[in-house]
Amino acid sequence: MPSDSLRAVIFDIGRVLVRVDVGRAMKGLAENIRLSPEEIWSAIEKDSRWKDWQEGRISPANWHQHLNRKLGGSLTFEQFSRVWNSALDPQAIQDDRMLASIAKHCRLGLLSNTDPIHVAHLEATYSFFRYFPPKVRTYSCIVGASKPSPLIYREALRRVEAQPAESVFVDDVQENVEAARTLGMKGIHYQSPKGLISELQSLGALGKDAASQIFRDKVTGA
Repeated sequence: MPSDSLRAVIFDIGRVLVRVDVGRAMKGLAENIRLSPEEIWSAIEKDSRWKDWQEGRISPANWHQHLNRKLGGSLTFEQFSRVWNSALDPQAIQDDRMLASIAKHCRLGLLSNTDPIHVAHLEATYSFFRYFPPKVRTYSCIVGASKPSPLIYREALRRVEAQPAESVFVDDVQENVEAARTLGMKGIHYQSPKGLISELQSLGALGKDAASQIFRDKVTGA
């Protein structure tokens, strides 16, 4: 049975719920730009407006125009958006039944460093969003702060209406997990679906029967 002290489980999205292949998107941009995919990504990561983009201080249209000017691109906004979203694998990582099982006993939340173009694509593409009502979706581009800033964790806790000690945070980046723990949250450093199910079960967020069924189905291919 789930722990009586556990009220919420909050998930990162990229590389926890959705696979991310930045290289695929950069290859798409490189078809239109006289730079290698690696050079393009390096330029974007180091760009002075990158954090503004992640934290919602620049609009999608202005970000597109900014990168076209900086990198010498000529894609339309629609073309750019398709290429940008190609970094997101269409097949979700986790079994929806895991989320459904957790949702019977705990509140679910999302906490992601992401941008408006990805948000629109994510919410339109993946079935798991039905377990995360809009109220509990905490995005850096909406909050104006990004992990590992304490501000965005506190906003995520506010949205799921839980105290730190009542909450679990799952992320693939150790620094982000440690930031959550510093605030008093339980943290899971995500490495694999099987490991995640085991850790959620040990914390009381996922029942033994549900975990066993998901494991069996993965083995049999059901």
